[in-house]
Amino acid sequence: MTRVIIVRHGQSSYNAERRIQGRTDASKLTEKGRNDASKVGKALSNISFQAIYCSPLQRAKLTAEIIQSELANTQESAAVQTSDKLLEIDLPLWETMLTADVEQKFAEDYRIWHENPDQLVMQIQDAEGTREHFPVLALYEQARQFWQDILPQHQGQTILIVGHNGINRALISTALGIPPSRYHSIQQSNCGVTVLNFAGGLGEPVQLESMNQTQHMGEALPSLRPGHQGVRLLLVRHGETEWNRQTRFQGQIDVPLNDNGRNQAQKAGEFLKDVAIDFAVSSSMQRPKETAEIILRQHPSIQLDLQDGLREISHGLWEGKLEKEIEQEFPGELHRWRTVPAEVQMPEGENLQQVWERSVAAWQSIVQTALDNQLTTGLVVAHDATNKTLLCHILGLTAENFWNFRQGNGAVSVIDYPNGLDGFPVLQAMNITAHLGGGVLDKTAAGAL
Repeated sequence: MTRVIIVRHGQSSYNAERRIQGRTDASKLTEKGRNDASKVGKALSNISFQAIYCSPLQRAKLTAEIIQSELANTQESAAVQTSDKLLEIDLPLWETMLTADVEQKFAEDYRIWHENPDQLVMQIQDAEGTREHFPVLALYEQARQFWQDILPQHQGQTILIVGHNGINRALISTALGIPPSRYHSIQQSNCGVTVLNFAGGLGEPVQLESMNQTQHMGEALPSLRPGHQGVRLLLVRHGETEWNRQTRFQGQIDVPLNDNGRNQAQKAGEFLKDVAIDFAVSSSMQRPKETAEIILRQHPSIQLDLQDGLREISHGLWEGKLEKEIEQEFPGELHRWRTVPAEVQMPEGENLQQVWERSVAAWQSIVQTALDNQLTTGLVVAHDATNKTLLCHILGLTAENFWNFRQGNGAVSVIDYPNGLDGFPVLQAMNITAHLGGGVLDKTAAGAL
């Protein structure tokens, strides 16, 4: 496994001014940006990196150098290396302009940028005449080339990448297969931390372990985007059960939380205690219901709504069995479940399409009800397979991408609907487990589903 930790640069002068940066190098780190870079370095200080890559633009390069200065275990050979393939998205007609001025002067292009970013085209004048430039498509190709260059050099190593909002989104998207049309569906906060685990090269299995963690800077959850009007959902996986610990398949057998699971739920509750939660929904099964009830001790006025559509996948005849028992009784099926999950029909149970249909219907209903009642922030507690299926739906992926996402027991993911159900949702953060004591890495015993 190759572990890649991706960080966005600290707050810059142009960020503070709400100015388009692109590839201009006039934007400098602010004092907050430098302080946050130092906090990232401290949060990563117990991880040994074999290589550090950054964009050559000064706001990213200085962030990388500050982080490196805080790293205790990193090999001396891991000097900061710059790569032009980590440059920010190229927006030559907009660079240095205030966002508000771009919105006014390039109204139609700005609308396309937000609604269909892959279709944005700029007419660029250069020495050879006029050429068409598709900023988002070019950025995704740049990200693919970076992965193809870098991954073969670092098999089985841990590397750090310090880039920008745009290129980081493109790196995550090309690794997971998220289309350029969903460019705005993932967010990268200044000094946010993302963890990707690659089995090999680009196109081989990859897992998004976590995305856009901001807790090391004292921000429990990423801040809402400016002008946000919609719904925010906090998607939580239930705490640990004894069967999780034993890696025994539970499915729809109603196994309760163990003591560690109750402790995880309590820590999740403390983590979310200052969040103004308006409503709460849980799978009707015992382990998520108990997790939600423990979290809601911090929010005693909130009633918990139970929904069957959020129940865990029915593993049918696999339920109650350990992996080795399943392998003996159903030879080869576990391998298929791990490699082509969307093609597996659980014996006397469900397939992922069935889980998708009922869980997405429940999820859409939750969002619509919140919009109808002008509620802004909701807690949703469910299961590993349910959550992974919902994450595929949120990012425009298929059930084939099921294993691309990690969901630790007691982990929190943040999904915003800034434009209701008509617009694309935004995955603001995924699989936050810092409140469970493992730092930026997920140390929960995820166990079988």
